[in-house]
Amino acid sequence: MAIGDPSTPTPVGRFTVQNKVVNPKYQSTKSGKINATVGPNGPLGDRWLGFQQSGPNQYGIHGTPSAWSWTVTSRAAVTNGCVRMLHEHVRKLFDLVDVGTPLIVQR
Repeated sequence: MAIGDPSTPTPVGRFTVQNKVVNPKYQSTKSGKINATVGPNGPLGDRWLGFQQSGPNQYGIHGTPSAWSWTVTSRAAVTNGCVRMLHEHVRKLFDLVDVGTPLIVQR
């Protein structure tokens, strides 16, 4: 699992799963541009579990493209605040939880 880097930390606390999306689209909070690539090779992988929104920033648990899987396996703190997981793990979690499921994020 990869988490937010020190300048964009993953929020901690008690949350609930607010939304679930298959093949989510990534939109930059800085430029507003939408990355057209979706699915396993998209920036968010093929599953999204949103748990917090703060202004334009959305935080969630999502997959990661193969090119970035090293961030997950090395447990890197490199994201913009989201929690990255390997595709097979986030798919399993996605199928187990519903919108409204309690979620605790802690360090």
